[in-house]
Amino acid sequence: MPSFSPKGAKAPDFVPLMQALARAYQAVSIYDAALHRDSGTGLTPSQADVIFTVGGTEGMTCADVSAETLITKGTLTGVIDRLRAKGLVERWADAYDARRTLIALTEKGETLYEKILPRHLAALQPRFEGISATDRRRATALLEKISEAFTGA
Repeated sequence: MPSFSPKGAKAPDFVPLMQALARAYQAVSIYDAALHRDSGTGLTPSQADVIFTVGGTEGMTCADVSAETLITKGTLTGVIDRLRAKGLVERWADAYDARRTLIALTEKGETLYEKILPRHLAALQPRFEGISATDRRRATALLEKISEAFTGA
């Protein structure tokens, strides 16, 4: 594991936290990707993220979808194009601001969302059962605090 410090110098005390965050993110991402691969939907993790984010809404701007999913705007365009080709989303210019593009699920996309979201959450649930509700709340609050430290929000 990298030391994150010059030879002989002590690493800053936040380095173990950064490493633990990276390991947790990687572990969740790998597990989540396997769930999508094995689901039979033919969706990539990024495509499923868009479906899960936009599902149950009347639509969202591309900027909002990008912010919620952490998919960059450039990558999001391709993801949305592939979801459109599958008939799962539609995209149009905002009637009040042509610079904004709105994304919404089609009827087919909404049906898929309603089918796969509960299955996906049920598959994730056992991984969180060993963590108490109190610890989950504390972890959520701490992760939000860390996020705010980097975004200034």
